[in-house]
Amino acid sequence: MTLPIAERMSRIGTETAFAVSLEASRMAQTGLKIYPFHLGDMNIITPSNVMDAAIEAMKKGKTGYCPTAGIPELREAVAKDVGEQRKLKLTADNVSIQPGGKPTIGKFIMTAMNPGDKVLYPNPGYPIYESQIEFHGGVGLPYGYKEARDGFILDMEAIRQGIRGGAKILIYNNYQNPTGASSPPEEMEELAALAVQNDLFVLSDEAYFEIRYSGKPMSIASFPGMAERTVILYTFSKKFAMTGWRLGAAVGPAKFIEYISKINVNDESCSNHFIQYGALAGLRGSNEGPLGILSVLKERRDILVDLLNAIPGIRCFKPEATFYLFPNVTGAMKRKGVTDVEEFRKLVLQKTGVSFCTRKHFGRPLPGETEQYIRFAYSGIDAPLIKEGMGKLADFLA
Repeated sequence: MTLPIAERMSRIGTETAFAVSLEASRMAQTGLKIYPFHLGDMNIITPSNVMDAAIEAMKKGKTGYCPTAGIPELREAVAKDVGEQRKLKLTADNVSIQPGGKPTIGKFIMTAMNPGDKVLYPNPGYPIYESQIEFHGGVGLPYGYKEARDGFILDMEAIRQGIRGGAKILIYNNYQNPTGASSPPEEMEELAALAVQNDLFVLSDEAYFEIRYSGKPMSIASFPGMAERTVILYTFSKKFAMTGWRLGAAVGPAKFIEYISKINVNDESCSNHFIQYGALAGLRGSNEGPLGILSVLKERRDILVDLLNAIPGIRCFKPEATFYLFPNVTGAMKRKGVTDVEEFRKLVLQKTGVSFCTRKHFGRPLPGETEQYIRFAYSGIDAPLIKEGMGKLADFLA
């Protein structure tokens, strides 16, 4: 028989970093030592107070269903955490607990976007934005980034062009994957003003809000006129090293959050019950665990940036947030006589075991792009292996 595959399935994308991970695993089976910079996973253990609370909750029988929007105590704690850090007035009604940060993207789009609506989204950016927009029948309007003196900045003209083209929704990821870009206050203020002036509804992906090595993080929801038009993607994955626990939240206007919780009923009934008590312990506990995680990541960042910049043909910014680097490898590729960045990635993997993603894993390349970039995630590799892997990369590219 012919399988009855719906037409919409032709429009769904994927997160191809997992394909790179599979490729690296297969290479490892041949005996090649792999230096895993490809996946934004963490090899840092979850703080003990989080684990202990989740185990205790299981022992107390918190293994069944729970309220669809999450246990009330956790919703209140998230509202307090988000509200205090972003200077917003929030209650539990503004919070819907999700099985990870990623579900907020699809549920936001299903709730806010009609088929045919135009959505501005970052590219290069997290590939699920592009996938979910197109899967649900929207029209994606990508905007990119430009190299400035100390890091990447938003292509504001591309955003204005998208607004002129009829965009109704803006997806914004400050502390950005894959570039590590951080908007300075004036850039965020300009973007917020555009959203207010043009009545854009905003998804602010703040997964890396607390993975910041200097200064205080900022949210676009904190700017005048933005709280009522912004949904925040919140996750426990980074701050508490809980990537595999799969827990996050959507935070925004109460009426909108009601609809997101209604999708929860249809999709998964509720998020995992006992894990929510672990997250609650994390929010109520000391900041020692998160600060320890940040310290480890900062050490890795500093080592990796210095070693990459010492390799001829590679130029790499030192971002103040996230656990990603997005080095320009145009010169290195020319030195090896390679013109395709994916061919470059595979060649480096085969010859050195150093595994990373490329710009092509983060949305379709935009017209006019000439520079070549790769992404290093340093959240899942210890400092000694970073040094060893970069030594092999340097020798190969020399």
